[in-house]
Amino acid sequence: MTVSDPAELGLHPERWQNVLGEIQKYCDNDVVPAAGLCVARHGVSSGTHLFGRQALADQSPTIRDDAIFLIASITKPIVAMGVMRLVEQGQLLLSDKLKEYIPEFGNNAKSGITIRHLLTHTSGLPDMLMNNRELRANCAPLSEFVAGTIGVKPYFPPGRGMQYQSMGFAMLGELIHRVTGLTCSQFLKQEFFDPLGMNDTELGAPNEWFEGPTPKIHRIAEIRLPRQQLGADDWGWNSRYWRRLGVPWGGVLSTPSDLARFAQMMLDGGRAGDQQILSAATVNASTKNQLMQMPEVPETDRRCRPWGFGWRLHWPAHSANFGDLLGPRTYGHWGATGTVLWVDPDLNLLAVFLTTQPLEPHGKYLARVSNLIAAAVVE
Repeated sequence: MTVSDPAELGLHPERWQNVLGEIQKYCDNDVVPAAGLCVARHGVSSGTHLFGRQALADQSPTIRDDAIFLIASITKPIVAMGVMRLVEQGQLLLSDKLKEYIPEFGNNAKSGITIRHLLTHTSGLPDMLMNNRELRANCAPLSEFVAGTIGVKPYFPPGRGMQYQSMGFAMLGELIHRVTGLTCSQFLKQEFFDPLGMNDTELGAPNEWFEGPTPKIHRIAEIRLPRQQLGADDWGWNSRYWRRLGVPWGGVLSTPSDLARFAQMMLDGGRAGDQQILSAATVNASTKNQLMQMPEVPETDRRCRPWGFGWRLHWPAHSANFGDLLGPRTYGHWGATGTVLWVDPDLNLLAVFLTTQPLEPHGKYLARVSNLIAAAVVE
């Protein structure tokens, strides 16, 4: 994307400075240790703006100009688009039952769970396994999280409710592996990261990030850990174990500018330059309310907590993360490490705001910055 000044983006210069000033204030007051922002409109980018400090122990601003962030659950829509890539290639159908590809999954009342259910948080699977902390403390491989999910019983029959389910994305990552023979990480790199020039993005830090005279791992900004992870030096968000694990529900490491490339591809109907990364039909289907086609999902969820395929849509009367001023066709996702990405097709606007301050849990500071960005738009 071309980088230009606020006026070229259709942003009011003084109001844009309010955006940057508010984020700077968060970092100066230690509300947020570090932050990175990239906004784009009409295919023109603000560039990357970085604030705060690289390491928590630092007493003065030290953020690197090439800082990388753990984006947590913004990983989910990227993995979802990997699954949709297989759909548009004719390799699977959304109505296919997961047990057709992972036979051992079809036990404990899970035989009816389809790929569509997993992509829309209507499978009944848990967000996290009951022994999630134990698995992480033991530095378990990803295969153990998959095996644990294969053994659980869902909370409700598939398609009868909506409950956010990270473990559904553990199974979608395994689905990609079973269908393609590639790990989910390898597939996303092949289909998205490399074609889009997302050179600082990986699902799980590869070995080469730890090697050489200037390891890329040092570019990852340190996260202020939540209470549940205090003392978790071996398995918390800042650990080598977690950075390498590459969980399909929250393990992508990236930069604001790289993620803006992905978001711009979505905003442009799957196109990036002369490449059609995803079909326009895939993008359209993935970013509309899929719950409306599921009559057994409670009406209030269908109307007030809509999901596309992996993308959280505009939730009316709900300020968390996206704020209050974005249009009704907005879609995106948030991450527990203090991150948000959203796309507003009506404003032809996208924003990537990555921080190292975990959600509290409603993303109020993310929402306030989102409001400031939307308010800076000049029609």
